[in-house]
Amino acid sequence: MEINTTKAALTGRNSSRPGGLQKIWQRLLAAWDSDIAYNFRTSRLTVFATGVLALLLFAGIGASLLAHYDPFDMAAFDLMDSELPPSWVEGGEARFWLGTDIQGRDVYSLILHGLQVSLIVGFISVLCAMALGVTLGVVSGYFGGIIDALIMRLADAMLSFPTIMFALLVSGAARGLLPQEMHDQMAVYIIVISITLTGWMQYARTVRGCTLLEGNKEYVQAAKVMGSNNIRIMFQHILPNVLSPVLVLATLHLALAVLTEATLSFLGVGMPPHQPSLGTLINEGNKYLFSGQWWVVLFPSLVLVVLALSVNLVGDWLRDALNPKLR
Repeated sequence: MEINTTKAALTGRNSSRPGGLQKIWQRLLAAWDSDIAYNFRTSRLTVFATGVLALLLFAGIGASLLAHYDPFDMAAFDLMDSELPPSWVEGGEARFWLGTDIQGRDVYSLILHGLQVSLIVGFISVLCAMALGVTLGVVSGYFGGIIDALIMRLADAMLSFPTIMFALLVSGAARGLLPQEMHDQMAVYIIVISITLTGWMQYARTVRGCTLLEGNKEYVQAAKVMGSNNIRIMFQHILPNVLSPVLVLATLHLALAVLTEATLSFLGVGMPPHQPSLGTLINEGNKYLFSGQWWVVLFPSLVLVVLALSVNLVGDWLRDALNPKLR
């Protein structure tokens, strides 16, 4: 009763809005009353994970505004401020919340910029892997035959390699082909290619299965009868109907992409020290862990764990919410 009264009040209060705004408001109300929105509101863990993820995304996007210092400005470093502990620990200073590293850089500012780099690499890698995998999956499921066999056997062969090992192989091969002076400049591209080539297979297999189901439905047959070409049928008719599982895969793949980038950077074949990601910060901090500078490795590690965990929790909820059998 209270919900209906609130809805009526909101609808009545905005009835004087212009036609376009009123339609948008009605769609927002309809979305708020949907099963997925209700499922989201009633899951406290999902709401909390989404809030944490939104906070991390905001921190990464606004790193330049939120950071106290610019970690890329060499003139701002002061070796007298090196190896300071967090502000609440004896010997710490209030202007360095999470302490400083051996170069005197603010760890809080480093984490924000490292988070930004990790998110950028993760999002670009997921988009590239999704584009490649979805395209190959639709083509494989639609045409079948020898094309289907070749694409799926290639996917099976690549799935037989461990993700990190294959990423190391691609990264090592790319660095071996490039001149030494170009390694740092091409680091982002090498990591994106490595993660893309290790992540497209899941998209391709999932979309292929969905395409096989959709290909025999009446709307596809009607499009063929009307004379639509194969490209239009695949990407205008079939593709929009197979995107729900792709969205779930992309969400879960984001966490894996960030962890893969962090692993490569930790192993020294990822982002260079002057373009720190979370993995680079963990790698640098690990070198001084036993000398007492625990804060340099602890805080980037916590941010990485919280980021991966929150993305996985949101992805798990999204998988259940978009599955009618589990809804």
